[in-house]
Amino acid sequence: MLILLCIISSLQAVGQERKLQYRPYVDQRRFHWGFGFGLQMMDLELKNNGYKDPVTGEQWYADVDMYSPGFSVTVLGEMRLNKHLSLRLLPTMYFGQKRVLFHEQMSGQDTTQVLKSTYITMPLNLKFAAPRYNNFRPYFVAGVAPAIDLTTRKHKALRTNPFDCFVEVGMGCDMYFSFFKFIPELKFCFGLADVLCKKRDDLIDASLIKFTNGLDKAHSKMIVLTLYFE
Repeated sequence: MLILLCIISSLQAVGQERKLQYRPYVDQRRFHWGFGFGLQMMDLELKNNGYKDPVTGEQWYADVDMYSPGFSVTVLGEMRLNKHLSLRLLPTMYFGQKRVLFHEQMSGQDTTQVLKSTYITMPLNLKFAAPRYNNFRPYFVAGVAPAIDLTTRKHKALRTNPFDCFVEVGMGCDMYFSFFKFIPELKFCFGLADVLCKKRDDLIDASLIKFTNGLDKAHSKMIVLTLYFE
């Protein structure tokens, strides 16, 4: 037991040992610049209403049944407010898609639609960072991100509106190296707007309106993993 206590004490001492800090004064700069590349998963939270077609009796339910990874590119601009707080502007482009499965209750018939999305967003985040220890500094972020989807006009059976605004929350860690900072960050994005397009005057095939009639609302969501370099 005594040996075990000694080993644990030794490991704790090593873990708390101070090491050489790379770029020790970089966080005291007023402005920081960088760029990032990311992977993300897009989702669409759909609210079904149980609509039944008065002519055919069909009752369709929709859900996103499969997630496909997409990618993003970001420009990072950060302004230091004080020792722990920073304001970040992150112009970002997201490329991805959502696959919606439509299921007919009576016949069991299924059909799918892929909604491709190319978002341009302008996130404004507040960053709260913990005190730096050696070459690591964890942080939390929260903010809002106005967004526009450039591809909604190409959607057919189901269409979404182009404008949205995301609430973003996440966490990351500043990792300091000799010539740059490497910053992995995980962020969760929740769309505030109902993006379901209910007015479908564009439909040539009138039978496709049943998919829109079966839904009340649609809200976008994303999970984003970004690797920043500063």
